[in-house]
Formats: sequence, C-alpha cells, structure tokens
Amino acid sequence: MKNKYVFGGVGLASAAVLLGQMSASALPGGNEGGVAMIGPDVIVGSLPAIGKFASVGGFTPYSIATTSCNIGDQNLNWFQNNNLHPVIAQNMYRLKNGRFEQIGMSWLKHGFCALQQTLCGPCIPAGGGCYFLLGIGCSDPYDAQLNGQQSNLGPRSQVNASTGVFPYPWSAPAVQNSLSRRLVVNNDDFNPALNVGALYFGEGMYVTQDDAAAGNAMNNASYRRILVGSFSGGGYNLSFTGATAQQKPAIAAWRDFDPSVTNVNLDVPSDGRFVVAYKVTDIGNGMWRYEYAVQNLNSHRSGQSFSLPIAAGVEVTNAGFKGINHHSGEPYSTSDWDIAITDGGAITWSTQTFAENQNANALRWSTLFNFWFDANSAPEAGVGELGLFRPGAPTEMTFAAMVPTAVSTCAPADLNCDGMVDGADLGILLGAWGTPDADLNGDGQTDGADLGILLGAWG
Repeated sequence: MKNKYVFGGVGLASAAVLLGQMSASALPGGNEGGVAMIGPDVIVGSLPAIGKFASVGGFTPYSIATTSCNIGDQNLNWFQNNNLHPVIAQNMYRLKNGRFEQIGMSWLKHGFCALQQTLCGPCIPAGGGCYFLLGIGCSDPYDAQLNGQQSNLGPRSQVNASTGVFPYPWSAPAVQNSLSRRLVVNNDDFNPALNVGALYFGEGMYVTQDDAAAGNAMNNASYRRILVGSFSGGGYNLSFTGATAQQKPAIAAWRDFDPSVTNVNLDVPSDGRFVVAYKVTDIGNGMWRYEYAVQNLNSHRSGQSFSLPIAAGVEVTNAGFKGINHHSGEPYSTSDWDIAITDGGAITWSTQTFAENQNANALRWSTLFNFWFDANSAPEAGVGELGLFRPGAPTEMTFAAMVPTAVSTCAPADLNCDGMVDGADLGILLGAWGTPDADLNGDGQTDGADLGILLGAWG
C-alpha cells in the first residue's frame, strides 16, 4: 500500500531540496554526451477497474482506476505537498445512434507519491517504495477507491491544463454527499432499454507541469470500452472490456468503432489541443445528418464558438447542442450554447465571451461538446471555425470538414441557370437524352416528358 507521507525514506521538505540539487545529467536518462532528451512523459498505461459509490436521486458516482507510465527519458515529479505532482481527470462517454457524447466527468485526483512498477516495460526506479519521482519506464497504480476518494479530489477550474500549473493547496466547496466531486452519471444514460445498441467508454488523463514543459502533453489521455452490467444498489454495475487504447483521447473511440468518422487535431499556438470529429449520414428523402463532436484535450484558452458555412438555398433543420455539466461547486455556467443560422452564411453555436462572463460555459479542457443538424444537401469539403474563449492570438482556429453543398435556386427547366429557358437549355437536355442528368420529372431518365416540360417553360 502507498505511504502518503514519506517517499522512499525522504521527508517531504527535504525531497524538494534534493530534487533541486539534481542536475539533468545526474538523473537517469539525462543529457550526457549531448544526446537530445525527450524529458519526462506521463501517459495512462492502463484503466484496470471501475469503482461505484452510493447513488443519489437517479445519479450514480463512479471512479476509474488509472495506472500511469513515464515513457520519457527523465524522472517525473510526484511531490505531494506542492503543485509538482500530476492531477488525474476521469470521464465517461457514450456512442449511440451515430453520436459520440460525454455523459460524466469527475474532479481531479491529486497524486501523492509514485511506486516504481513495470506495466509499460523495464523500469529504472527513481527511488525505493512510494517515492516523490516516477522513474524512467516505471508505472504507478491508483486503484478506483483512491481515485474516488473525495477528500483528495480538487476542482478542474483551478488547473491550467496547457502548462500543468495549479494553486497549492487548492480550495473547494465542502463535500455534500456521495456524488460530490466524483464521476457522476445519470442512470438513464446506462439504461439498456433506453440505449439499445449503445457503446460506452471510460477515459483517464494526467496533467502535470514537467511533462507539459517538455512538450509531451498531447499523449496524456487513454480510453477503454465499458460494459454495462446489472442494476443494483440504485445504479448500474460497470466493467471494462478489451485493452486500454493508450495515448488516445476518448474521442478517438468514435473513429475506432466507426471508420466513416473523420478526426482533425487543432493545436492552438502556445496552448493546447482540440480534436474535431465529424460524420455525415444520408438519412433519406434528400436529407443528410451532420454530426460533429469537439473534445478540448488540454487547451487553457477553451472554446467559445463553433461555426460551419451554410450556402444559400440550404435548408437546416433539427439543429442541436449537447454539453456536459461541471458540478459540485465548480463556478462555470451550465447554459446551453445559442444557435444562430444565416441563409447563405453559417450555422454558429456560441456561449458568452470571456469579456461578458469569465465563468461562461466554454468548452474547457478534458471536456467534449456535440453539435448537429439536418440539411437538404449532400456534403462537400469546406472549412469550419472554432472560436477561442480566453483572450490571445489567434482568436479562432479553422479546420477542414464536410459541410452542405450549395443548393441550386434556378428554375427547374433552366438547366444552365442563366435565368432563361431557351435553346441553350434545349441543347443540354438533348445531350443528356436517355440519362438521368437532365431529368425534370423525376422518373430517372431524360426523355420526351422532360422535353415537354422544358418547352412549356420556354422563355
């Protein structure tokens, strides 16, 4: 069992002094001989188990066990009594009817010391026992009970995930009940009768300063598939299945389980990463469903708006938004994003700006939002825009995406769209004779019936 107070025989106060005395070359994997260093690099090597706690009012709190690995070439800081240790986010997601959405989020488990184990391969221990550094190649387990221990769960709102910096000691509202600070999910989101064919996923993510400073923060999340079991004690029993998908944020599961999905990474300069994923489906009767999900992996600047071009003539219906609510006293708003549609312009989802409300419901780190609509137009390549919340440059990021194709507003028999039905249109029709290319009556071929429609509209 982990010792929370003494690290390998070194007291907390002297541990910090000792680390300060170690040069890079004195640490295993240091930069001796001018060899380029990777630096410390923490990943989630395994998500081995799920913990469950007492349900309240139709909601059940869970926790996810995480085993970290240092795959870098320098030791990783793991000090308990300052901010030089990892914090661990836990999330759950559902893939249902072509939509990948977040259904639960936890506060942050604060690391308190690291064992020196071998999940990810050979380990060069940084010290004995439960130590204040995680050695090169070494792994450290936190079981589900530890990751659900409410007294050691701190708020996400106090952490800059891009730099790994947070205040220590952190502050938070008092625990109210068994839901407080834990990974909370509505029981209906797991109910098999309400979620036929749905797939579920759990995710763990580590954030820490020295990993971020070394430029290694983009691989800190991993996911694993979840199976929903029996209902007991007021909530559903969950278990993991299959292997942990190391160094992949949960949004990658959408494409992993549906190859028609496209993923795009958006790396904000001097900040963090968003991942945009999308899927377009022909739903029949000349209509298409456009589904987009955006996960903020570790951007401190966060997302304020999401916009896609809508060409003139495109009819947009059933537009929607879904976010995941912060809870347990986090200061953020839980208001849905507004939706604005301009014909021949764009569809835009947005929350308040930073100037309007610093605690607006921005798309913050380790969080995923959904955006969708139906349109009477097939997809084509286009460019979307993600507006950033906190001030800085750039103010937005653009990305390639599939968007609705412009719909012709020409009269049906005006085949060349010049505003007149005349000999030019007749030439197009005759050139398409016997094919569906100039089919005006919808019978699948260009023939005498279509010629009659064109002549009737002449001039």
